[in-house]
Amino acid sequence: MHAVVRHYSGQGASQLFGEIEAQLNGVEEAIRSVPGVVTYTLLRTDNGGISITVCQDKSGADESVRVAAEFISKNCTAQANPPVVSEGATILHINP
Repeated sequence: MHAVVRHYSGQGASQLFGEIEAQLNGVEEAIRSVPGVVTYTLLRTDNGGISITVCQDKSGADESVRVAAEFISKNCTAQANPPVVSEGATILHINP
């Protein structure tokens, strides 16, 4: 499995997450369209938010980054810094 974490912070990130939160059904639909998604989590931070995607492979994780960027560009008006993206092979994934 492969995971990708996108950390949105800085000016405008909080407003961006407000807009994303108001459109959760659309976000879910967009992410579910990505082949191989295992889990997806959005969490709000003090100054923006983080998304965590776990996919079956790197190609799915790459596609999730593309789909997320496309969703934001089409559906959100808030301007924020590009997210800091971290990714890698999943060492341990527990799904109780």
